[in-house]
Amino acid sequence: MRVLITGGLGQLGREAALQWAAAGDEVTAVDRDVLDVTDRSAVRSAITTLQPQVVLHAAAYTAVDACEADPDGAMQLNALAVRWVAEACDAVDAHLVTLSTDYVFDGTKADPYHEWDVPNPQSVYGRTKRAGELEALALGPRAAVVRTSWLCGRYGSNMVATIMRLAAEHDRLRFVDDQWGHPTFCSDLVPALRRVALERASGVWHLTNQEPTSWFGFAQSVLTAMGQDPQRVEPVATTDLQPPRPALRPANSVLDNAAARGAGWPALRNYREPLAELVAALRA
Repeated sequence: MRVLITGGLGQLGREAALQWAAAGDEVTAVDRDVLDVTDRSAVRSAITTLQPQVVLHAAAYTAVDACEADPDGAMQLNALAVRWVAEACDAVDAHLVTLSTDYVFDGTKADPYHEWDVPNPQSVYGRTKRAGELEALALGPRAAVVRTSWLCGRYGSNMVATIMRLAAEHDRLRFVDDQWGHPTFCSDLVPALRRVALERASGVWHLTNQEPTSWFGFAQSVLTAMGQDPQRVEPVATTDLQPPRPALRPANSVLDNAAARGAGWPALRNYREPLAELVAALRA
């Protein structure tokens, strides 16, 4: 499979490039220093030159709070760039697999969100990612939107690395216990994305590791994986955070992987298994 990966230096892009190349794919991974995905002509030139069979579009503006102060920049990178990639994919009959987020939901539902729930994003980040979903889905059966959540991996910054650093610097840690989701690990998500690509699956998919938790519970799990006392982590309400976070977060962003389950695909592992592997890798 001939693949172009955007956001190639990000935690997901780097993992995908390594795993897919090891699986025998012909992979070209580019980051913004090579390809500015907000430049329509550059995107079209790159894709028509490479003639990929699949484009994994992982480039995004993911700094949730920074998006609040830069809505135009977020819309350019999270939405309009998807339009340019989708146009170019259409020109060469490439299948588009683009990443989206649990933040397209408002978090008020009592149960997990499935793929047919109506998005209602509450932040600039969520709104721009939802706009990007619509740009991709305009390609019809030649595009898949994969929503995931709380992504962690070996490369770049993520919450596992942050929690490990904080645990080394402080006796007590405080994390919110009123935001719930599914921690997801690049090591497990990347093979599932490859399946989406190989099968040229279309539409919206939720792909996450299993077992919902709060950020408080997740931080406790990280300390447990480090062999440390999870009671060092204290719960705090989102409303008590100081300073307050600029962007609203959904209280419930647990994603039901209903489409994958209905398709007979195996569920990704319980998050605690890849978490233990990642903690060990980051300590090596």
